[in-house]
Amino acid sequence: MKASAFVYPWDVNGDPEAPGWIAGLGVGQVTLASAYHSTRALTPRHPRHRVVTAEHAAVLYPPGDRWEGRALRPHPAGDWAPGDAFGEAAAALSDAGLEVHSWVVLAHNSRLGAEHPGTSVVNAYGDRYPWAPCIAQPATRAYLVDLAAEAAVRPGAAGTELESLGWYGLAHLHAHDKTGGVGLGDAGQYLMSLCFCGDCRDGYAGRGLDPDALAARVREALEPVWRGAPSDGGWAGVVKLLGETEAQGTRAWRDETARTLQETAVAAVRAAAPEGFQVLLHADPVSYHCGANAGVDPGHVLRVADGVVVPCTEGAGLLTPFVEQGVEGAVVAANFTVVAGMGGRPAGLAGDLARARAAGANEIRLYHAGLASDGDLDAVRRAIRGL
Repeated sequence: MKASAFVYPWDVNGDPEAPGWIAGLGVGQVTLASAYHSTRALTPRHPRHRVVTAEHAAVLYPPGDRWEGRALRPHPAGDWAPGDAFGEAAAALSDAGLEVHSWVVLAHNSRLGAEHPGTSVVNAYGDRYPWAPCIAQPATRAYLVDLAAEAAVRPGAAGTELESLGWYGLAHLHAHDKTGGVGLGDAGQYLMSLCFCGDCRDGYAGRGLDPDALAARVREALEPVWRGAPSDGGWAGVVKLLGETEAQGTRAWRDETARTLQETAVAAVRAAAPEGFQVLLHADPVSYHCGANAGVDPGHVLRVADGVVVPCTEGAGLLTPFVEQGVEGAVVAANFTVVAGMGGRPAGLAGDLARARAAGANEIRLYHAGLASDGDLDAVRRAIRGL
């Protein structure tokens, strides 16, 4: 099974030993960030620094001329990834015998929300989510499609993985996050992630829903949840809280919006890429889910992209809906967090890999080589040797 480790350019640049120890993990590929959100990251082996603070969402290369005169545009990184940081790291990793694929974060951008508040998801209470661009808005969609094409097809990249190519919602670690006081559950998260910007209100109206009445219904449905009532039960829980007509209408709008964005973005990447360039999506097989692993229709996404990267740290169950499609040649990559301090189980990785293979995974992703401790990486090496 092909295995790839996630890496940031700042894990590699300035550390001549990095390509060698990454290759020494036994992986044949790295998934290297080319467009990334704001973060604070440890670099436990780097000779020049231990903490990197990426202050805002940025492209980790010089943005191109296509952005001239446009209000919505990516920002270059600051001193945490200056110049063509992606290109420098990609060259070093390639020289170590590793195949490089770009890692592109799309609909997750707090700076975009801060500079252009109107682009953000707006919940039923009127609260904006500045980290979550609304993917229904035409200007935002155009920005995301062009960003996907530019950030994916970088010199030295043989493929790409597109993260957050879909709806983002409430569930997101934002700065010093203090939103866990009420257990919203799956259904409550959906209601708190519904967008009521002008474009989404028009979208609901196009599905026969009155957007003002819908927003009021969402607020009414959530009142018992704020007082401690459960809101679990998956989609059945959403229907119970919101009502059948309202639930199906909102989901139809959001599913179509995400599907068409995914189609357009993947097509733009392919138009910009050389023959054989691989395009994967980070994906969740439940289409109404929000986040970095965008909710998708498994049958649809495997007709659009070359495959998916699926979160499997909590188990291999999310692989099944993709494997069951039986799409010949499709990549179904099982993604495991291998940083023990971030909830990963590197000591049990060998067993996890075996279970993923039995469930139908044909590739492996390891999050994240640059963040992991030496002990975590030792466990990774042992597990990869058993593949």
